[in-house]
Amino acid sequence: METRRLSGPEQELIRESWQKVNSNPLQHGMILFTRLFDLEPDLLPLFQYNCRQFSSPQDCLSSPEFLDHIRKVMLVIDAAVTHVENLSSLEEYLTNLGKKHKAVGVKLSSFSTVGESLLYMLEQCLGSTFTVTMKEAWTQLYGAVVQAMSRGWNGE
Repeated sequence: METRRLSGPEQELIRESWQKVNSNPLQHGMILFTRLFDLEPDLLPLFQYNCRQFSSPQDCLSSPEFLDHIRKVMLVIDAAVTHVENLSSLEEYLTNLGKKHKAVGVKLSSFSTVGESLLYMLEQCLGSTFTVTMKEAWTQLYGAVVQAMSRGWNGE
């Protein structure tokens, strides 16, 4: 399944909307991961630091190591937005990121939940300015990122 190339206006919508979100990446990343754990609580055990299991999503979301993970995720989204007109330049990086996620036990199917959580976070942040067109553009961008990351599962 090839994702289609984003049009100029779609790229612009993504850049403009991301500027607002990226003004406070940690706060917005918290919204994304809170939603993710609400939708897929089974992901919580995948996050362990120093062999310590978190007793609840709140416990996880308040740990310094997890806050660091949120920052990294937001940087990946930022890289995708920065390279939106040429996502193939991130291909190798994203494939390796996929391999890392596979190694810690993340299932490829969980990325659809991450996508839902991303759209939820954008909607929470942008409110009524988050249009159907913008949602479609972000869905395309996220699809392209997951497609590249999925090569890490397929050993390509």
